[in-house]
Amino acid sequence: MAGLARRFHRVGRIDRAVTAAVARIPASALDSGLLRLTRGADFGALWLVIALTLGTRGGEYRRAAIRGVAALAATEAIVNGGLKPIITRRRPAAELLPASRRLDPRPVSSSFPSGHSAAAAAFATAVAVETPRAAAGLVPLAGLVAYSRVHTGVHWGSDVLAGAVIGSTIALATRHWWPAPAPATARERHQGTPALADGNGLLVLVNPAAGDPSVDPCEVLAALLPAATLVRTEPGDDPARRLELAFRACVPRPMALGVAGGDGTLAAAATVALRRGLPLAVFPTGTRNHFARDLGVRDTAEAAAAVESGDAVEVDIARVRFDDEDGERTRHVLNVASVGAYPDMVRLRRRWRSRWGRRLAFAAASVAAVGRARPLTVEVDGERRRVWVLFFGNGSYHPRRSTPAVRDHLAAGLLDIRWLRADGPWSRPRIILAAGLAALGRTRLYGECRRPELTVRLTTREPLAADGEVIGTATRIHMTVAGRLTVYRLIPAPRRPSVAG
Repeated sequence: MAGLARRFHRVGRIDRAVTAAVARIPASALDSGLLRLTRGADFGALWLVIALTLGTRGGEYRRAAIRGVAALAATEAIVNGGLKPIITRRRPAAELLPASRRLDPRPVSSSFPSGHSAAAAAFATAVAVETPRAAAGLVPLAGLVAYSRVHTGVHWGSDVLAGAVIGSTIALATRHWWPAPAPATARERHQGTPALADGNGLLVLVNPAAGDPSVDPCEVLAALLPAATLVRTEPGDDPARRLELAFRACVPRPMALGVAGGDGTLAAAATVALRRGLPLAVFPTGTRNHFARDLGVRDTAEAAAAVESGDAVEVDIARVRFDDEDGERTRHVLNVASVGAYPDMVRLRRRWRSRWGRRLAFAAASVAAVGRARPLTVEVDGERRRVWVLFFGNGSYHPRRSTPAVRDHLAAGLLDIRWLRADGPWSRPRIILAAGLAALGRTRLYGECRRPELTVRLTTREPLAADGEVIGTATRIHMTVAGRLTVYRLIPAPRRPSVAG
């Protein structure tokens, strides 16, 4: 106990020395600026405004805003609702600092830890997890907010430091429930992929209905790759057929294909690229862009740069065959296919999207699909199971024994197969509770395996979804890794092999 008391006494000495040093800083316009900044950060208001701004930009910035707000809310609850009432500490005396920089009215809650510093660190760290580009400006701002608490005399330095550590730790912990995106492993190609200056020799299929309706993807692509040939899809089009017809009409024949749109349009373009043996450029202009995220292509400018440099990787493409009502059909899959609750969610989302918008429709459809889900009897490679959902992933997904969130390998040569059993007592509420606690893999209702192909038989005809679309109904499904597709992706310069001169 005596040793602990000495440590606290030493911290107190350092705190008083830091406050005295801050008090000696000459008066300047910085005083009033820091007062306004620290007031603006009250109740997390500053970070909520920034989150709203990031959210309007879509893509990784929207994900950063959502993660940032989640970390902010958790930090506020833990620091202000838990730690401050337990750990009571007096704030610095007002007379220790000049009157011109004192915060008025002064807070009356416990000084330890600093809630403002914790919130600032939590939000900035959470944003950095999703997009370091946005965090580059936020980290200095968060540091300034934290320092403002000492400069205005309402916290000791150790309060600020502890708050920053707590906030950053909480933000990093969000990765347990929501893994951070990172480019998946793929086989790099250093030779043989054409480098197309200004997009010369590139044919791009553009779905103008995907993504932000206020942005015309054709205008964006024409500015980045002025020599590329662009072909738009029309409502009711078969995207693969549209791209195939445009390819045949091009003289000379294109050296590469491109696609701008969501995952459904992307899968159609990938089918043509695989058939023609051509590399594919992925321009993420859709609503969610799962494949582009896993590939590590963050925006259209990055994809255009890869096309011009000729950087590319090889990725797996899967093929699903199923007995639709009109006969046997085949579909190539880049992301996932599924039977059970997921196809119902996709169908409801499409039905409600025009009325409520994409995001609200997605959230409402997810809740409704879980509530309406009914167990399916499936036979997987001869073994019969009762399941709520059966998931087929093209490649290896992360995390293991949990809800698949992001891919960690795009060229594993394997399908990632997961299911949730419906034959246990109280299986539906148990699954919902386990998913909320990020403990899905710890229940006996969860199963997974990996293999290069899979055959599934269902006792009733059920909807089948692939890459975000319901593609038909089936009683028999066979899925396999169909081959490798070359896709443009920037390769960091240090990883390129040196060429002896």
